[in-house]
Amino acid sequence: MLSSIERLTNRLACFPRLGLAHLPTPLEPMKQLTAHLAKDGSCPRLWVKREDCTGVGLGGNKLRKLDYVLSEAIEAGADTLVSGGVVQSNSQRQVAAAAARLGLDCHLTVYHGRLAPPSSDYGKTGNALLNKLFGATLHDVPWNGDRNGAIGDLAERLRAQGRKPYVVPYGVSSPLGAVAYASTVAEIAAQAAALGFTPHAIVHCSGSAATQAGLVVGARACLPDTKVVGIDIDAEPERVRADVLRFGQGAADLLEQPFIAEDVELVAGLAGPAYGVPHAATIEAIRLGARLEALVLDPVYSGKGLAGLISLIQASRWTADKDIVFVHTGGAPALFAYHHLFD
Repeated sequence: MLSSIERLTNRLACFPRLGLAHLPTPLEPMKQLTAHLAKDGSCPRLWVKREDCTGVGLGGNKLRKLDYVLSEAIEAGADTLVSGGVVQSNSQRQVAAAAARLGLDCHLTVYHGRLAPPSSDYGKTGNALLNKLFGATLHDVPWNGDRNGAIGDLAERLRAQGRKPYVVPYGVSSPLGAVAYASTVAEIAAQAAALGFTPHAIVHCSGSAATQAGLVVGARACLPDTKVVGIDIDAEPERVRADVLRFGQGAADLLEQPFIAEDVELVAGLAGPAYGVPHAATIEAIRLGARLEALVLDPVYSGKGLAGLISLIQASRWTADKDIVFVHTGGAPALFAYHHLFD
């Protein structure tokens, strides 16, 4: 009889992937961070799923999604990838890197106005620099709250010029993107079993929603006793939760797996005042991750996710006999645009 991990893995195998991402990513103990946090009270055993180690273009969680999503682009004969995000978007950088690896052109809508530039070189370093190095053509547009509108408009203009664009949605967030992220749980389940534990919870930063949607669907399939806890980093919990529900149901349908809305837990109020605005707890979490575990986190996503995890530990969410997995979604290049916070 097949195990639940094998059943999910077999179903995932029905969806072609390009092999862009280096998988499986490591699952590692965070012994020093666990010991540090235990000094002030009970701390569960902490682990980190290294989605920053997916390889191409300095890695990150979006490459796992692109591995599946871009198989559609190749099948359709696309010659151009079109996507978008803010100036320091990790997603844009990974799309641009994937395009370079696949020999495709890349056009990106760069949203201005969603957050005030935190430094004078915000638009010149980190992900912004890498987008140019990877050969992407950048199109500046004002932020109006519509994540995918300008991306679709740009694709239409390119199509009218005779190009064959493939639209990669904001954050690579779609039902298929969530299907791809369910594979993360299959890896965690197999790795944790080999290490002799079952995760009590998987904690991560949640923004464009397909990462959490995939984790929820994957956990229901092969780690049903493991809670997926999303840390809202957009300061838009209602929007994020609605998108998790939408992408989760879509992914569950594609995978022929159950989806239960009550499985979705999104924790608000732990990641600073607004998207892209790090607070003191985020800065401290980045320092701790680097000093104690040699992890490079960013102030917009992964740093806020770890700050949220630390806050839940300090609130005694879990006892010391539990095992908690933190998903490091990547984002190291964006740190350089916020270097003034650490001078």
